[in-house]
Amino acid sequence: MVKQHKKISSLASALRLQAAAGVDRLILVTDSERQLDPERVVKRLPAGSIVILRDYDHADRLALAKKIRSACRKAGCWFLVAGDASMARHVGADGLHLPEYMLNAGRVNRAGFHIITAACHSRRALRRAHTLGVDLALVSPVFATASDAEKTPLGVHGFSRLIACAQIPVAALGGVNQRTAKHLYGLKIAAIAAVSAL
Repeated sequence: MVKQHKKISSLASALRLQAAAGVDRLILVTDSERQLDPERVVKRLPAGSIVILRDYDHADRLALAKKIRSACRKAGCWFLVAGDASMARHVGADGLHLPEYMLNAGRVNRAGFHIITAACHSRRALRRAHTLGVDLALVSPVFATASDAEKTPLGVHGFSRLIACAQIPVAALGGVNQRTAKHLYGLKIAAIAAVSAL
């Protein structure tokens, strides 16, 4: 009963975060150093959420990918692997996430993927993502964040100006939590993405 209560409480917290920003979808970006049990986090996400396996330096990234993919299937979430199309296909991921440097590739091979997302930090990257047929751009960092501590946050106004030119749906990433999400309400964003807030 206590476990079920915690699960409901965590789901309610995720839904409050989603409602605060006024978006239809949540995106969890994994980071094993900041999420002690990413599988547990996935189980508490609303169905339809997207989970992106980042964890580039994980000692056994393939095993982690398989575990999180399995958790996503049970939770009704989309599962994407960042930066490794062959691994994504090998584990049966729903899609691929492209770090910004990968947008410089000639094209994106969509074979086997339902969704392609990309990290974008500039107008140029957003234009390139559109040209490549990316489905959703994760624009960051919107607010100050531990993941990108060396980068200057865009702030709400900077983020709003940057995404004004976007020709594809965008998600806000970087420092998005219960306190900051409400500042995104009313902006033209498809989702909010977070690491530790979820």
